[in-house]
Amino acid sequence: MRPVRLSFLCAMLAGILIGPGALAAGNDEVFTVANYPVDAQAANAVTAKKQALADGQQAAFRSLLKRLVPVTDYDRLKRLSGLKASGFLEGVAVRSERNSSTRYIASLDFSFRPDSVRAVLQQEGIPFVEEQAREIIVVPVVRNADGTIDAGAAVRTWTESWKGLDLEHTLTPFGLQPVKSQIHPDTLKLAVDGGGGAERILASEYSSPYVVLAIADPDPAAKRLTVTLSGIDAVGSFTLRRSYRIFDGDTAYAMELAAVVGLGVLEGRWKARKVPPLAGSAYSPAYSSSSSGGGTQVSMRAQYQSLAEWSQMRRQLLNLPGVEDMRIEAESARGADLTLRYPGGASELASALYGHGLALENGTDRLILRSAY
Repeated sequence: MRPVRLSFLCAMLAGILIGPGALAAGNDEVFTVANYPVDAQAANAVTAKKQALADGQQAAFRSLLKRLVPVTDYDRLKRLSGLKASGFLEGVAVRSERNSSTRYIASLDFSFRPDSVRAVLQQEGIPFVEEQAREIIVVPVVRNADGTIDAGAAVRTWTESWKGLDLEHTLTPFGLQPVKSQIHPDTLKLAVDGGGGAERILASEYSSPYVVLAIADPDPAAKRLTVTLSGIDAVGSFTLRRSYRIFDGDTAYAMELAAVVGLGVLEGRWKARKVPPLAGSAYSPAYSSSSSGGGTQVSMRAQYQSLAEWSQMRRQLLNLPGVEDMRIEAESARGADLTLRYPGGASELASALYGHGLALENGTDRLILRSAY
């Protein structure tokens, strides 16, 4: 059975300070959750609209908190679960709306009072980021099964999935540009493989070093959509890959989800740069051995779903500045035990890895390394 249409995906991953624990320059822009979809049914149109507005503002408020707070501190948001969005709402603007006698559907902009949101987060000691990163360019691309670049309906759908996001108020604003004719399939292959040569080509063609390719590889036969984000954002160079299931042949649905997750990746990297994991967080590792001149030895178990994912994780570790003396002690189809040395030990390593899409967390008796997204 296919899951419910993505009318509230932004609430999942929107998934981004002043006083103690704060880190940011003030920016009221990020306290608006724009282009937010609402949909409600009731006995009549008036009641349906009232219900849609009430549910929508509460969901948008949750999205705002997840935008501002690092994912490593999402567990702290449980303290705010009883808050009513109406107490923080500044205004609502209608982008589009339609209704029947029993249903109301709209796209709305919810603006929340910045000072009130800041105050409650500070009061609860929850770190947050409101400083927006520098704007980058995102280039949606779809590759056909033979490796050629799609120029038809598929890339239009993929591009529209990104356009449907809140591009202006996100912590990581970006502009969308089409793939240029000078970008050839071999450039995309370089990007997917994590080759730096692709970044140089993109910087030249788009007149900016801050370009991220969003490469979608649909495989209807396997019912999978694989998406690779590769390029340079405000944090630095990165390549991340994730696969999504295609339900009932609905590739557009998978693309919508992938775009939401993609924005979450960009915001997550920025927040990890601005607010490293705090001591006491589930993401703040406790296990590490004593330090030596070559850095602190850190032992961990990597968990992954495929050997291809493990290969990517291993490459990310090896390419991380500061990692030395990495040794793989045991390896299987789903996990690997390894040790390495890193300046500052496990806590500093966790912060650095999260910016590259990897999470280092406390397990029962050892550190666990896995994909952060």
